Amino acid sequence: MKIIYHENYNIDVGIFKFLHPFDGCKFSKVRAALNDADIIAPQGPIAEDAILSSLNELLKIQIKDKAALCRALEIPKIPFLSFSWLDSRILSPMRWGVAGTLTASRLALGGDDAWNLAGGYHHASPHRMEGFCIYNDIGISYQQLIASGELTADDKILIIDIDAHHGNGNARTFSDNKNVTLLDVYNADIYPNDPVSRRRVDIAVPLTSGTGGELYLNKLGAALEQLSSGYKLAFVVAGTDVLATDPLGGLALSVAEVAQSHKLVYQRLKALHIPTVFLGGGGYGKDSAAAIVAGIKAVSSDR
Repeated sequence: MKIIYHENYNIDVGIFKFLHPFDGCKFSKVRAALNDADIIAPQGPIAEDAILSSLNELLKIQIKDKAALCRALEIPKIPFLSFSWLDSRILSPMRWGVAGTLTASRLALGGDDAWNLAGGYHHASPHRMEGFCIYNDIGISYQQLIASGELTADDKILIIDIDAHHGNGNARTFSDNKNVTLLDVYNADIYPNDPVSRRRVDIAVPLTSGTGGELYLNKLGAALEQLSSGYKLAFVVAGTDVLATDPLGGLALSVAEVAQSHKLVYQRLKALHIPTVFLGGGGYGKDSAAAIVAGIKAVSSDR
């Protein structure tokens, strides 16, 4: 399992880190714990034209607007915080994260499954940025791979989302693309309460708040059994906000159970011979970095 990481993934906003529960520097903590891992760095952030080509005309304007960005990032609009500050401290690390997803995708297509520590921005779409997600990295990567000829429009793509939140951005990004299959395991009681995007999910596993690890893993395993082979590439949004210690996810998994969920997904994809990219996704609690490390080790030991 190749690990995709760059020090520029880390979102260091100084004292303003208290404005949002996301630990923007957890990527460096995971990297430090994986001292013997095979680390590959993206060569640079995703190009601006790649981002702009993925957006509708209105979002091309909003993505340069400080007020719109603050709403999407779920932080208050502070007068003395400039757009350039937001861009350098938050958006630039996310653009590196998008590049990481594209790098991981190319490695997987070449025969090396990969785990991008960032990415998994599953609330963003070509029409909207929200939920601390500005760029839809899967959509942008897919578009770039089509443009380069590494994928064709007829190739079947799989997105497995095991983040606690429903991936409404991915559902809307691929709303009309029937070659993309969505499997989504999510807490139906929390954000985003989006009935339209939920209907786009092919294999939906809605859960209730408080769901623990045993039931979660049983339902995930049953959903995975519905998959078949023939996919050119699989993306796994492996958010750790399913942890009991997470303040936003509302589920009740332990670190070991999160790692088991990652292993279940990977085992099924390997049985079906589907090249795989894991992505960071959400995770806002104190145990997020530890769960990512445990998941990577569980998946790597399964090869």
